[in-house]
Amino acid sequence: MASIFLFATFVLLRRGLRRRDETWSIRRKWLSSGPFLMTPRLILRPPSAADMDAWAAFHADAETMRFLGGTQARSEAWRALCAMAGAWTIRGFAMFSMIRRDTGEWIGRTGPWRPDDWPGNEIGWGVAREYAGQGYAYEAAAASLDYAFDVLGWDNVIHCIAPDNIPSQKLAQRLGSVNQGPTSMPEPYHQLPVDAWGQTREEWLAKRSVSLG
Repeated sequence: MASIFLFATFVLLRRGLRRRDETWSIRRKWLSSGPFLMTPRLILRPPSAADMDAWAAFHADAETMRFLGGTQARSEAWRALCAMAGAWTIRGFAMFSMIRRDTGEWIGRTGPWRPDDWPGNEIGWGVAREYAGQGYAYEAAAASLDYAFDVLGWDNVIHCIAPDNIPSQKLAQRLGSVNQGPTSMPEPYHQLPVDAWGQTREEWLAKRSVSLG
């Protein structure tokens, strides 16, 4: 009798664990832990497993990755996605996935970023080629600046931009940042020429007050 009871208990436990594993699998695929920001056209949230296909396509596109360290194979892109998602746990912040509110599509990543040995507190951005030039990067970067200054308490930000990356320079200027001169990034990006564009918290708040006024 006892053996039948133990066997039944074992089966029920296995079923319960299986259901729990299935539940967590769904959560891992579709949900993200961390803040969700809303802009007129976007949801900004931490990266999740659901982003992988679009994330990999982004990192495989030569034009998109021209100033972002070069293209990556899917296996490399997967590690980069895990690093970005993991930074939310380790640092307490990282870039957001940019999700179109009307379609649910992943279209890029933007937000606060400071790996070890980085030259400063960065607000970075990258938008999939088919969505470039439509104002999504500005929309997401402005919301990310608000988050960096209002929530993270940063005093200043930078944007690491290559000298010939004219679109990103124009976006930085639109955000109110200025070219502060050459800087360097840690390996494996240490040989890439970049300038640090940036501004202070006070400068951003002044720009925001004028915009709202």
